[in-house]
Amino acid sequence: MACTSNTIIKKPDNLIPKNQMEDLITDMLIAAGAENIKNINLERNVNYFPLIFEKYGIDSTRFKESNYYYTSQIDDYEKILKRVDERLKALKEKLDNEIKLQDSLKIDSMKNIRENFKKPLKKPLKIDSLKSLPK
Repeated sequence: MACTSNTIIKKPDNLIPKNQMEDLITDMLIAAGAENIKNINLERNVNYFPLIFEKYGIDSTRFKESNYYYTSQIDDYEKILKRVDERLKALKEKLDNEIKLQDSLKIDSMKNIRENFKKPLKKPLKIDSLKSLPK
């Protein structure tokens, strides 16, 4: 009993709920992955974590305390991470499908453009006689 008392972590007063923790960790992992990708302003190495904390109305201290508590609750934390993993896989699949759709639309569009260049004109263009030119 004395040995385990050192490993029991007191639940913080401002503990982030499990479902919000899942959302938060999901967004943080996406942000960490996006760090080396150029954003719409062509910037790299942008720290998105302050934006995530702002989105959820928390600060880094509250996240650290909650994360520390959940890591001490191995079964709960494992469930949270499993759901985060499932969400990330679903988001990746959705993104992959959107990319495939966009690629197929681009390919179809390029085929149509090429085919239109190959088609002869339906009516030959008439060139007016020299009579219509001003003197």
